[in-house]
Amino acid sequence: MTDLSTRYMGIELESPIIVAASSISSMVDRIEMAEQAGAGALVIRSLFEEQMLMEILEMEETLAEGSESFPEALQYFPKIELHEAGEHLMWIRKARAAVKMPLIASLNAYSTGAWLRYAKQLEETGVDGLELNVYAIATNPHLSGSDIERSLFEVVEQVKAEVKLPVAVKLSPFYSSVANVAIQLAKRGADALVLFNRFLQPDINPADLSLTNKMSYSTPEEIKLPLRWIALLYGQVETDLALSTGAHSGSDVAKAILAGASGVQVASTLLKNGIPYLSTMLHELEAWMGEHEFNSIAEFKGRLSQQEVADPFAYERAQYVRLLRSQ
Repeated sequence: MTDLSTRYMGIELESPIIVAASSISSMVDRIEMAEQAGAGALVIRSLFEEQMLMEILEMEETLAEGSESFPEALQYFPKIELHEAGEHLMWIRKARAAVKMPLIASLNAYSTGAWLRYAKQLEETGVDGLELNVYAIATNPHLSGSDIERSLFEVVEQVKAEVKLPVAVKLSPFYSSVANVAIQLAKRGADALVLFNRFLQPDINPADLSLTNKMSYSTPEEIKLPLRWIALLYGQVETDLALSTGAHSGSDVAKAILAGASGVQVASTLLKNGIPYLSTMLHELEAWMGEHEFNSIAEFKGRLSQQEVADPFAYERAQYVRLLRSQ
């Protein structure tokens, strides 16, 4: 019998497919559907610090409206204690009660205090892990790459000291040395690294001279970047690795595990094909494993990482030179 179980960020998963943070986690019935389709885990849609600050500001503006004209009216309203992330936390607790599969909370913040405060609140919901969604565009020309990396390392260290949950860090591919950042995060206690965060890219509409923003699905071609880095990092960093972006089939899941991934995050393919498609991906993975006589994930995990392939330079610059010479 084929064993699809794996271990990711110290959590036992029944399958390697993890539903990435997306709108799928916005309704309990969708989360239940993902569990029934065979998801190993699900990442709850991110809690953003900006979102909380915006809601607080809107509440304060609403309460203050008209107070200058009728100051005596303020005495009619009791003092309201804002619980900031209360609605988000309540939703996670509801999801936690509905399913048995591991749930991973996701958090994006930019101030140290918020990272720590919300991380602790998320832990109290009963989730199994925490993913730090490092979605930040380095636009300040006065901050060096070292400054940005140092800030990231400090956040991870402090969050790890604050919570008992296993912590994953979802990275971008834009660091000057991805490999060094990965090693430093592992040294600071990161239980897993998710490669990579897929940034929303604004576009320009020349017809009306406006900026446009549109969330587009990933394509299978995009798997190559995270696939390469997982293959390069496997065995080099003492932490689990998860592939994110570009996995659209059971074959893609197999490729990620061959490179060294412990888990594979998917969203776009489920949003396009429906959540039950997850079971199709698992059937494809099982069929592939049967064809190659693999009985478990452990038997082929990392089989095609840089450490294991006959030509380790295939993942590096030498392959680029060979391809150019062959044209």
